[in-house]
Amino acid sequence: MENLLGLLRVHIQRGVNLAVRDMRSSDPYLILKMGKQKLKTRVVKRSVNPEWNEQLTLSIADPNLPIVVSVYDKDTFSFDDKMGDAEFEIGPFIKALKTGFQGLEDEAIISKIQPSRQNCLVEESCIIWSKGKLVQNMALRLRNVECGEVELQLQWIDVPSSKGL
Repeated sequence: MENLLGLLRVHIQRGVNLAVRDMRSSDPYLILKMGKQKLKTRVVKRSVNPEWNEQLTLSIADPNLPIVVSVYDKDTFSFDDKMGDAEFEIGPFIKALKTGFQGLEDEAIISKIQPSRQNCLVEESCIIWSKGKLVQNMALRLRNVECGEVELQLQWIDVPSSKGL
């Protein structure tokens, strides 16, 4: 990838109050998509509050592409059931990255993103400079489903051979 800006590590922490798609529970897994990239978590059996605690890494060449999160219920004898989706932009995260952090304390809030009709945020999401890393925690409300949220954290990873931002 010659236009690689860097890598975005997405820590998929957990699902909260996900929809029931089997008898009393679900077997959820999450798919993360950006452009042609598609990454998947493991299946958590019989849970509507799964703890994935997995790190998925996207290569960022076009920071204008949205990242789509989709949650599914794994089924053995039929097609997997969709349990909702969410979408978020990394534009504010990239903008914060470009500002630079010289002279900042060990921990500082760089930017705050408010929930709105244009995003799937459940609550305010802060972009934070912490321990030498830029991170953003977010809780996303799933769309196209009766209930459910996904909690994740973004972290930027510079690639030494990339042209940078």
